[in-house]
Amino acid sequence: MQLRIALPSKGRISDPAVKLLGKAGIGIKDTTNRKLFSETYDDEISVMFTRAADIPEFVADGAADLGMTGLDLIEEKDADVEILEDLNFGTAKLVLAVPEDSRIYNILDIDHGAVVATEFPNLTAKYFKNKGLDVKIVELSGSTEIAPFIGVADIITDLTSTGTTLKMNHLKIIDTILESSIKLIANKDSFKEKNEKIEAVRTGIRGVLDAEGKKLVMMNVNKEVLDDVKKAMPGLTGPTVSHVLSDSEVVAVHAVVDEHEVFNTVNELKKIGARDILVVPIERII
Repeated sequence: MQLRIALPSKGRISDPAVKLLGKAGIGIKDTTNRKLFSETYDDEISVMFTRAADIPEFVADGAADLGMTGLDLIEEKDADVEILEDLNFGTAKLVLAVPEDSRIYNILDIDHGAVVATEFPNLTAKYFKNKGLDVKIVELSGSTEIAPFIGVADIITDLTSTGTTLKMNHLKIIDTILESSIKLIANKDSFKEKNEKIEAVRTGIRGVLDAEGKKLVMMNVNKEVLDDVKKAMPGLTGPTVSHVLSDSEVVAVHAVVDEHEVFNTVNELKKIGARDILVVPIERII
C-alpha cells in the first residue's frame, strides 16, 4: 500500500521536516536533487515537495496521505484533515500589529471600517467577526509590514516568530490571533484505509520527538550503593538495573535523563560511587 507524504519544498520549515523524516527512519534517497516526487528507503512511502501553503488542501483532497505544515495554514485554508502530531518546530504567532505611534493600543481602540492588510484573510476575518468589528480586509502576498506606512492599511496581521522584524519596521503588537507550529496531518480517508502504515510513520516520528533533549546515562555501581544511585537518577520510569556477569557485587545501571540534568546527575553519581559512566545520544524512544 503506497503512502505519499507532502513536505514543504522551501522555506524555514523545509529542512527540519526532511531531517525529522530521516531521523524517523524514512530517509529520502536523493537529498541533493530535490524533485517534485522523491523516493524514500521504504518502498511503500514517497515524498511530494510543494508549497507549505498548498499542503493542507493537497492532504484534504487526497493528493497526499500525510503532510507537514503550519497550523496557521491549516486554519487559513479551513482544511478538513486529521491533525496527528505537533512536531515541535516552526513555532510562530499570527499577530495584530499597528505603527508604534498609532493611537491604537488594543482591540477596543479599533474603529469600524478600519483597513487591515494581511496574508491570512480568512483567519483575520474570523478574528474580527468574533470581536464584533466590521473592518475592510486587504489581502497582500508579501511585505505586509509596509502597508500602514504607504497608506494601504491602518492595521496588519502578520506571522512572527520573535517579533524582531515587526520592531525593526516600527510596528507594535496589540493582540495574538493564533499560536502556530508545524503539525503532522493526514487525509481522513487515508487515515482509515491506510491506518497501519500511517501509524507506523507516526510512531517513528513520535519516537524522534520523544528523544529530543534526552540522553542515555549508563554506569557500573556496587550493589551496596544501588539505592542511592536510584534516588539520584531522574529517569523517565526509573533506572534499569542488570547484573554484570563478571562481578557479582557490581550491577549495570542505565536511565534516560533530560539533557539539562545530565551535568548535575553525572557529578552526583560520581560522588555516590558510580564508575564507567557513559552518556549516549538517543535517536528514538519507542
